[in-house]
Amino acid sequence: MENLKRLFNYLKPYKRKFIYAMFCMVFVAMFQSLIMLLIKPAMDKIFALKQKEFLLPIAAGIIITGFLKFVFSYLQSYLLSWMGQAVVRDLRNEMYEKLMNLSMNYFIKSSTGKLISRLTYDVSLIQRAIVMIPRNTLRDGLYVIFYLGILFYLNWIWTLAIFVAFPIISIVILKIGKKIKRRAKRVQELTADIYSILQEKITGIKLIKSVVTEKEEIEKMQVQNHDYFNLLMRLTKADILQSPLIEFLGVTGVAIIVVWGGMSVMNGSSTLGTFIAFIATSISMYRPVKSLTDVNTDIQTAFAAAERIFEILDEKPTVIEIPQAVEMPEFKNEIIFENVSFEYVSGKPVLSNINFTVKKGEVVAIVGPSGCGKTTIINLLARFFDPTHGIVSIDGADIKNFTLKSLRCQMGIVTQETILFNDTVSNNISYGMQNTNFTDIETAAKKANAGYFIEKLPKKYDTVIGERGVTLSGGERQRLAIARVILRNPQILILDEATSALDSESEMLVQDALSRIMEGKTTVVIAHRLSTVKSADKIIVIAQGKTVAIGTHSELIEKSSLYKQLYELQDIT
Repeated sequence: MENLKRLFNYLKPYKRKFIYAMFCMVFVAMFQSLIMLLIKPAMDKIFALKQKEFLLPIAAGIIITGFLKFVFSYLQSYLLSWMGQAVVRDLRNEMYEKLMNLSMNYFIKSSTGKLISRLTYDVSLIQRAIVMIPRNTLRDGLYVIFYLGILFYLNWIWTLAIFVAFPIISIVILKIGKKIKRRAKRVQELTADIYSILQEKITGIKLIKSVVTEKEEIEKMQVQNHDYFNLLMRLTKADILQSPLIEFLGVTGVAIIVVWGGMSVMNGSSTLGTFIAFIATSISMYRPVKSLTDVNTDIQTAFAAAERIFEILDEKPTVIEIPQAVEMPEFKNEIIFENVSFEYVSGKPVLSNINFTVKKGEVVAIVGPSGCGKTTIINLLARFFDPTHGIVSIDGADIKNFTLKSLRCQMGIVTQETILFNDTVSNNISYGMQNTNFTDIETAAKKANAGYFIEKLPKKYDTVIGERGVTLSGGERQRLAIARVILRNPQILILDEATSALDSESEMLVQDALSRIMEGKTTVVIAHRLSTVKSADKIIVIAQGKTVAIGTHSELIEKSSLYKQLYELQDIT
């Protein structure tokens, strides 16, 4: 219930429209009830007593009442729909903002497809709840109140007879509601699983086709889809059971009144108009009663969706900018890792007691076996994560004292996995830069050895390169990433195996571009190919999350058996 209250807090900015919608609901229910009430004089005065002078006034009254109901019904539906979409817009914006501000460890443990599911499917369920719950509760609740008033006015004894069914209806709603909530949450989880499978497999379609596993992937999806179908039908069964059961109970009540009321009309204790108006109103009342039971489904579904949405909104970032954080001054002297240890999972250290210094202007390489923690070191330097123990400092100040923006603005990162967006070449190069002119973009591209292939593209710098730059080769994508860093002109350059996945020709072009960008920069290089780091000012050898040796290439060949082994394994002469 707490999460539902939080959801309705999103309605507060639009409370004026909500009040207007509520007034419209009152008038809709009132005019609909008035139509029911006009049945009695129509039957008694026109058809029973043949009083023709009432024919036109009653007909006019029905038309006017129907038109007013139409106007207010349209207004209340529009206002509620507007509010529902506005709340969803605000909620999705807040969720996206939250995701953008969460730390990297959250995305490591979270499936992309499941996050997308929460931003789309779960939010759409909330939109339905925002619209349907107030409408069904207020409007249809008013229908029931007005209809009951009419029924008591027509014949209070018959009305009491109808209430026999209501306790049974209440018990049915409560019992079915528990099943709906449980199954709705599971349906949402399975929906997220399907989103996750689609995202992973569509992204990895090249691998699937290259190893010819289309059949296996189709079968996996069919199994998942079948499980989803079965659970959805169990939810649907619980949901749709309410309506026919309530209708049956309602029809039973009406049948009792048909016999009782019919006898009253025949013995003259009641008029035909009263009888027909009572039956018509009774039948009409069960539609809003049924609609009120649908609120139960919407509430239970909203409960389940809200839990999943607020899991994101309540998530706390692990990397937090301290309140007294200051702008990082221009890098001048040195970067120091002092007794740094790190754990992704408690009790499983990735780095242990790492110590090294990077002087301004130095090229420092970090090498070691796969999985030894090399990439984690640069993630700590960029403060994507914070050390479990120890300090990473720049110019004598713990990097936690700097604002994240000022820290990362002085760094340029080029990784093996190039991140490009489905946008133009120009916008990908200038991503994250404000008010960049075309000349600077073009100059950066040429320095990155990217200008030649860009000029061959259909629209040159205005060419949209597709998701993840799919229309470009690996080397071309990497050169665009380098152009982006050149444009930023950072003081500290981080290269994470930037050429390891390239062919020889592409590697040569990328390496040439990197050598330009490294001029005058403090550079930290993670390298798989040790031939690329022989000229580094300092090489740090990491093994099993620990620093095992530091020195130049020639020094490490002499004193580090691990470095020598890694070097010789690559058959480098």
